[in-house]
Amino acid sequence: MSLRNHRSHPQHRRPMFQTNQTTCALFAGTWVRDDSYPLYQYSSCPAIDPQFNCQLSGRPDSDYLKYRWKPLNCQLPRFDGVAFLSKMRGGECDVRWGFTGKKSMGVFDLYDFGWGSTNPDSDEQSNASFHFQVPDIDVVQGKKIVKLDDIAGNGNAWRMADVLVFNTGHWWTHEGSLQGWDMIQSGGKYYQEMDRLVAMEKGLRTWPNWVDTNVDISRTRVFFQAISPDHYDPSEWSAGATVITTRNCYGETTPMEGTKYTGAYADQTRVLDEVIREMHVPVYLLDITMLSELRKDGHPSIYSGDISPSQRSNPAKSADCSHWCLPGLPDTWNELFYTVLFY
Repeated sequence: MSLRNHRSHPQHRRPMFQTNQTTCALFAGTWVRDDSYPLYQYSSCPAIDPQFNCQLSGRPDSDYLKYRWKPLNCQLPRFDGVAFLSKMRGGECDVRWGFTGKKSMGVFDLYDFGWGSTNPDSDEQSNASFHFQVPDIDVVQGKKIVKLDDIAGNGNAWRMADVLVFNTGHWWTHEGSLQGWDMIQSGGKYYQEMDRLVAMEKGLRTWPNWVDTNVDISRTRVFFQAISPDHYDPSEWSAGATVITTRNCYGETTPMEGTKYTGAYADQTRVLDEVIREMHVPVYLLDITMLSELRKDGHPSIYSGDISPSQRSNPAKSADCSHWCLPGLPDTWNELFYTVLFY
């Protein structure tokens, strides 16, 4: 669904977004080597979290930095941060942003890199204001409870945004110490466990109800970033690999070839497509799953500032194949978002 022009708001005028007129299939294409990449150097960007600064953490290869996403029938405009900020100022007032979801898995690197006020309560308007709100997980008697059918509390923080970017992802499948909750609440009942696809769908269907009821489409554009994949299963890219012989992305230095999609996230993607299709408010899907799935080489693996020397010596158990190196793949997500907003 294409973007529509913002119209003036009677109480708070907003910058105008250009209608998205591109006919390019932005999310279908291939990765091509481009020696003009990366877009910036890790050594000159102190805002990068050590967890994602793979070169600083000793990653010995650098070819993963040299790949550019090439859509099938067009070329992405090169990301221009200065032009982006200029457009966000809009002449009259700054654009208010809302980023909601799993912080490390979306376009939220715009926020991480310090573009705009980092204080959601600040009245600072010298730059674009990015408001990052993560849905609360309530604590009841020491237990973390994720509520699948209630986002009203956090929803209030999204009402004033000009641009809302939502996402969710493979964290729904995390278990044990990796999951972000102790219990699940749905329909007034508490569950120790629930089928994760069912939980994801229940949570996602709560979200569009709020958006359809509360978002003023004359003022706010809504985006949803699709699932960011992980690479813990080598059988996805190597027919001869097994979990026993190779357990993760450690040692991977090149993308998968072609446009093959393994379908590892097919069920989650289907649910997301169905939910968005049934919504009344137009939502633009930033469909980054397939192009990201090809980048098995883009994870920190053992080259993360969060990994200890003893963990680094055991990559089979310690490699991070979920997050992404910076510079790296998330910069392409930003280029795609930039294109959708202004072309």
